[in-house]
Amino acid sequence: MRNSLIVGIIVAVLLGLMGSVYVVREGQVGLVLNLGRVARSEIGPGLHFKVPLVETARVFDRRFTANEFPPERSLTSERKDVSVDFIAIGFIVNAADFYRATGGIPEVATDRLAPIIKESLRNEINSRTLTQLVSGNRQELIEKQLPGINAGAKTLGMQIVDIRFKQIDLPTDSEVIGQVYDRMRAERRQVASQLRAEGEEQARIVRAQADREQTVLLAEAERDAQKLRGEGDAEAVRIYGQAANRDPSFYAFQRSLEAYRVSFADGNGVIVLDKGDPFLQYMRSDR
Repeated sequence: MRNSLIVGIIVAVLLGLMGSVYVVREGQVGLVLNLGRVARSEIGPGLHFKVPLVETARVFDRRFTANEFPPERSLTSERKDVSVDFIAIGFIVNAADFYRATGGIPEVATDRLAPIIKESLRNEINSRTLTQLVSGNRQELIEKQLPGINAGAKTLGMQIVDIRFKQIDLPTDSEVIGQVYDRMRAERRQVASQLRAEGEEQARIVRAQADREQTVLLAEAERDAQKLRGEGDAEAVRIYGQAANRDPSFYAFQRSLEAYRVSFADGNGVIVLDKGDPFLQYMRSDR
């Protein structure tokens, strides 16, 4: 019986020791509650002790965490509806405040942060046009709003270091999409008209240049042809002259035969001449 009592005491002591020890790892922060109230906070990494049964230890991740929020609809300065999807990156700066505000539940922290961040971003979005929001400097927008956001996040024991826009969309039930598409179509039509006009202008320039080159080429070709014809005629006259000087009677005979051939080429020609006409001399005699 005595041995059993000793064993029981030893087991109770071991359980008490186990219940009084807790570990805070690197990147975490510890918090000790005494009957539900914060007794000690900002406990760094290492092995720590607490009073069993009376005190409870809570350990929270102090590293950067990304809090995702559902898309938020806002109006730009042009009264155009946009849907903004973003992520807030932050960490716990005060474990006691974090526990008191959220009960140590990360989901509650995200829900409490949502209205703080959305309200701040909504005010900034309302002061910008759609073009400035989509193509402007988003980092400048975030840096401008971070001080106000962190003033609210401080009540939760947190600090936000950055906000990243995942997506900026036009709601499908918004008229803005139709307006944007109409504007895009108008811009494309304008670009197409400009390209067509430039193409037609280039085509006119090319056609005019081609017509000018054609005229020049035809004129040069005609000039060369006239020159060649003149040279050919001159050469023919020279050859005929040489032939006539070598045998005048044969030359006269050949020319007469050519005249006969031309005159009676169609076979139906009729020529009325005096029988003594010189044109007929070679029909009477070859001399």
